[in-house]
Order: sequence, then C-alpha cells, then structure tokens
Amino acid sequence: MAGGRVGPGTLTSLCVAAIVTMPIAAIVFIALTGASEDMQHIVINVIPRASLQTILLLGFTGLLTAFFGIMTAWLVTSFEFPLRRSLSVALVLPLAIPSYLAAYAFVEFFDFTGPVQAAYRSLFGFKTAREYSFPDIRSLEGAVLVMSAVLYPYVYLTCRSMFLLQGRAAADVAKTLGAGPLKVFARVQVPMARPAIMIGLALVMMETLNDIGAVEHLGVQTLTFSIFSTWLNRGSLAGAAQIACLLLAFIIILLYVEKRARRQQRFASNKTTSIVSGVARVRLQGPKALAAPVFCSLPVLIGFVIPVYVLSGFAMRRLDDFVSARLVDALWNSLMVASAAAFATVILAFILTYSARSERSRIAAIASRVSSLGYGVPGTVLAIGVLIPLAGLDNVVDGFARSTFGISTGLLLSGTGFAIVYAATVRFLTMAEGTIDAGFQKLSPHLDMASRTLGRSSLQTLREVLLPNIHPAVLTAALLVFIETLKELSATILLRPFNFNTLATLVYEDASRGMPQNSAVAALIIILAGLIPVILVSRSLDRAR
Repeated sequence: MAGGRVGPGTLTSLCVAAIVTMPIAAIVFIALTGASEDMQHIVINVIPRASLQTILLLGFTGLLTAFFGIMTAWLVTSFEFPLRRSLSVALVLPLAIPSYLAAYAFVEFFDFTGPVQAAYRSLFGFKTAREYSFPDIRSLEGAVLVMSAVLYPYVYLTCRSMFLLQGRAAADVAKTLGAGPLKVFARVQVPMARPAIMIGLALVMMETLNDIGAVEHLGVQTLTFSIFSTWLNRGSLAGAAQIACLLLAFIIILLYVEKRARRQQRFASNKTTSIVSGVARVRLQGPKALAAPVFCSLPVLIGFVIPVYVLSGFAMRRLDDFVSARLVDALWNSLMVASAAAFATVILAFILTYSARSERSRIAAIASRVSSLGYGVPGTVLAIGVLIPLAGLDNVVDGFARSTFGISTGLLLSGTGFAIVYAATVRFLTMAEGTIDAGFQKLSPHLDMASRTLGRSSLQTLREVLLPNIHPAVLTAALLVFIETLKELSATILLRPFNFNTLATLVYEDASRGMPQNSAVAALIIILAGLIPVILVSRSLDRAR
C-alpha cells in the first residue's frame, strides 16, 4: 500500500487531527492579535514571578518525586522484606487522589485547628499560635509536598517496570566485581533505568502544569493559575492566551524530552537481561528489614492515608449530604459529561487506530501523532482554545437565525456541557488511542487478510472479527477517559455553564469559600472512582511480572 495514499480512513483521521489542533491554533491566533498593552503588562508584572514560581515548583517536585519513586521501586523489586507485596500495590494508591483534593485535605490537616498543630501545642504546652512558629502549608513548599505526594507513582511505575525488565544479571556481575548494593544501584540500575525515569518525570511535570485547584488553594502563582486569573479577574482573554502560549512552550519541551526518552527506552529494553528476571530477591535482615517497609509506607501515608482520613472524617459528620440535592445534581452532571466524553473519545480514537491499521498511510500516521498533542495541553489552556471557536460558531448560527427566522438560538455550544466534553475529548484522546492501539497490536494483520479472502467486506471484517477481539481494550479506554473526565477541574471550572456543577467544581467552590468539608462526600466519590484505574494498573503490573 502506498505510503501517501489518501483513503476514507485517512481523510477521517485528518478531520480528527483538525478537531484536536483547532483549540491550539485558536490560542496562538488570539495571542498574536491581542492588544500590545496587555502583553506589556503581562511581561512586566505577571510572567517573571509566575515563571519563577512554575520553574521552582517543577524543579523541586521533580526532585522529590524522583527520590521517592526511584527508591521505593528499587526496594520492592530488589529486596524481600515484611509487607513488600502489599506495599508494592499500596504505593500506587496516591494516583487516585487528585492534587486539588490533596491540597484541601493537607490544609485542614496541618492548619491551626488540625490534628498536627493540636498535638504540637499539647506536647509543648502552647496555648495560642503567637507562642510558636509552624511551617505554613499555604506556600510553595506546601505545594511541592502536595504535588509530590500524589504524583510520585508516575516515577514509581515506570521505574518498577524497568527494574523488572533489567533482570539481575548485570547486578550480579557488578557484585562479583566487589560492588555493594548501593553502588550497584547507583552505577548500574539507575543508569539503565534513566529513560524510564525521564518518562515518569515528564508525566509528573505535565500533571503539575495542568493543576489549578491545588496551587490556587495554596497561594502559589504559577503560569497556569495566571491564565485563570488574567482571564477572569482582569477580563483579558488575549492576555490569558499570551500566557498560555508561554505555557505551551514548556509543554513542547517536556514532550520532546519524553519522546527522546521513550526512543532510548525501546533500545535499552532490547538489551536488558529479562531472561533472568525471576531470580530471588535479596532478603533483608535486622534493622534493614524494618527500615524498608517504614520508608515505603511513608509516601503512602502522606499521599493517600492523610487525604482519605481527613475527607472521610468530614463525610462521616455529614451523612445527610449523600442524598442532598446539590450532590445529586453534581453527580448527575458529572456522569453525563464523563459518559459523553468517553463515548466521543473512544469513537475518535478507534477511527485513528483502525485507519492506521487498515490503510497503513503515512498521512494517517502523521494525523495520529498530531492528535496526541492534546494530552500535553493543560485544561486551562484548552478551555481558552475551545471557548473561542465554539463562541464564534454560536454567533454565526445566532446571526443567521435572527436574520432568517427572527429568533435567537443563544449559546448552543459554548454555553452548554458540550464545551466541557470537547475539551475532555481533546485532552484524553491520546489515552484512549494508546489503549485501543495496544489492543490492535495483539491481533495479527493476517486476521484481516484471512477474513477478506473468505469473502467478508472491510465493514464485515471490522464488525465480526476485529471488534469482538478488541472490545476489552475499547471498554478499558472508555473507563479511563470516563474517570479522568470525572476528576477534571481545570477546564471544567472555566467552561461550565452558569449554575452547572460537577463533583470537581462542587468541591472547588466549597474550598474557595473556605469550607471544603461541605463537599467531602463528593470528594470521596471522586477518590473511589480514581481507585479503579489504580487497581487496573496494579493488576497489569502483576501480570507483567
């Protein structure tokens, strides 16, 4: 098949790529056509401080997540100690906690009225806050702690997978040359796992850039929050788009680093010694056998147990909220938006993967890569790019209806949940595409050919042969997008219609008023939903092992 042949699937893939790139193109257009006085104010008063805060947050979060992610992955894959198997699963649990929920819980936990300062006052006999000093969780340091506590599993998962692939031959050879466990770890295992570490760190930094709820609650002015503030507080959409373009430059750098690391990882994995990966772990004895589970329990305690403890305590004192009208409405809205986003995303992802498989067109492959750009774009940036073209289309339709029929159609797209669905589809399309493509990769291309030689058409082959075999991958992709949309806050808070709340925005509104405890039940529902992909990841790791 010709690499440049343009078939129906390729044309459809190009349409999908256009849908994904339209918000990004809109942002660039708005930024270039914005008023020069907006740009001058932003360059002088906003960008220097916001850029510094963003770089510091990314740098220290990266260091902390790398430390805990690498060390815990090394311990559970290389050594045997009490509770190792349970902790290897528990270390993934903080992924179920959205960063904004962790921030709300940490503020309550470390606040003056929280259990930590209460115990501190009781221990040293203090009565008022003036009698002692205590680190403020509402700070850059607090933001680093919160982000690291819930995002280190990205590094842990990639490193754990790489350590399992490495086997033990290289480590055993180093030991025969007189190297101790720490020297083997530092000079053999970590260098071999460097591509996996870079991939995990790139994911951590992209999630950190996407956050808006946690940094706002903790008082850290990042570039992402500056977009939100410039748009809503200053009423400058062009200024927000100009900051968004700077943030996109950060994202492009991170995606480039991740792509290079992934290319190196494929090379490294072919050279590893996975044939001996089943060799027994080194059993720790004495104090080391106690220190290892304590160290591995620490990030689980901070990133999962504390947020769940705080939010569960609030929820138990508000059991009536389980049937409150505001929660039921927010839950219904969340389910509708998440279901629509999952359906739309899976359809588009299936089109991309099936077109690449059936037509093997170079153009379709390029369209697929272009469509993956949305994952790296923070929700706040996407919200700007989605709103402008949809509002323009609404105005065109409304103008036509007024001139032709004498009626006003109002905001059909930008003023409804459609805008949220659109943004979620663009952002999570890569996730669905990767999952479905993995399902297709397990099916030999000869299946398609055999079906065609038996007289089946392309549509019949798809319906009778391919779909029955990849439906688990399709369902998994839909589930992942559904849950991620359920947790999404950055785009939803900016695109939601008036008086329209999802579970995430309900929690955000209460936290903004200083009352996160009022929506603790909604927060627990989000966490319970987030546990589903965490369990899937843990089970897949066990099967891989």
